[in-house]
Amino acid sequence: MIEDEPARRRGLWTATVHVVTGLPVALLGVALLLPPLVVVPVSAGPLRGVLARRTAAQRQRFAALLNVAIPEVGGAAALRRQAAFHLLAVPFGAAAFAVVVGSASTGLGLLFAAGQRPVFAVSGVGLLVVAAVAVRWLVRLDALLARRLLGPNATEALNARLRELTRARTEAVAAADGERRRIERDLHDGTQQRLVSLAMTLGLLRTEVPDGPARDLVEQAHRQAKATLAELRDFVRGLHPAVLNDRGLDAALSGLVAGAPQPVQLRVDVARRCPPVIEAIAYFVVSEALTNVARHARAERVEVAVVRDADRLRLTVIDDGVGGAADRPGGGLRGLAQRVGSVDGALRIESPTGGPTLVEVELPCGS
Repeated sequence: MIEDEPARRRGLWTATVHVVTGLPVALLGVALLLPPLVVVPVSAGPLRGVLARRTAAQRQRFAALLNVAIPEVGGAAALRRQAAFHLLAVPFGAAAFAVVVGSASTGLGLLFAAGQRPVFAVSGVGLLVVAAVAVRWLVRLDALLARRLLGPNATEALNARLRELTRARTEAVAAADGERRRIERDLHDGTQQRLVSLAMTLGLLRTEVPDGPARDLVEQAHRQAKATLAELRDFVRGLHPAVLNDRGLDAALSGLVAGAPQPVQLRVDVARRCPPVIEAIAYFVVSEALTNVARHARAERVEVAVVRDADRLRLTVIDDGVGGAADRPGGGLRGLAQRVGSVDGALRIESPTGGPTLVEVELPCGS
């Protein structure tokens, strides 16, 4: 079944114009294509240029007269289909022109010559109806051929859709990371600074208040302010560490492993910085892996390696703990898998019972 009704949507007159102009447009296209086609080895570049211009002109024609949008597509296979369309457009345009113009002109001629002859009048009206019906079916067929030959095939359309979804997902991930960085800056420059000021004021006030219930309350408030400040700093670091923006992945990871409860051997070999989103994911992968080691592994030693190899960033975290780590729903490793998968990265975990545990991550790092 033909999938659209461009003639009905745009009207009979514009559809008729489309059919009537199809032949001259097709002849012009072939006239421009023939010279480079004769000497293809020499003029492959000019041939592609002519094909691109003629295809663009046909897309504009279908959009303007029939309101039929034909997506752009590239590649050698698409060029061959486009060349086939421009060559087929000549016989198709000639046949369509002959049917529509022949029927309409003959019908009009019979009407003008009808006089007192009703047979001529009926025949003339019948031919005009034939021309109108032919126009509707011809533009449907022409639009179908154009979509098949000038537009993408099913595989190309799927690939284009996948590229669009990948781009949208990348933009969403970048937007989320940007929002986390904005919140981190706002908390660091606003709320955190006010809490620091409050803790300092309470500390000074404590020295001025004599012993007694009032001083006890001030000391309690001072301890709570410091505890809240510590929690806020941990929360801010969890959102997005400021040092990651300022000094890069090496400095951020150095600060991270310095606070680990067990010895951590860190090696970072990243000659060129990766995009901010990738650096943030790498940081949180190492952070979550070290957190899991501290909570569950009972490890005595951990090794962390981060290496950039061309356009890939590879992370390895190895501990000598008890093993048994698994990707469970709601667990920390599931969160790692989701973060890594959001940018088309790869995560591999090896953690046999008794250890050791190996976490390997590969992230795209094109910049």
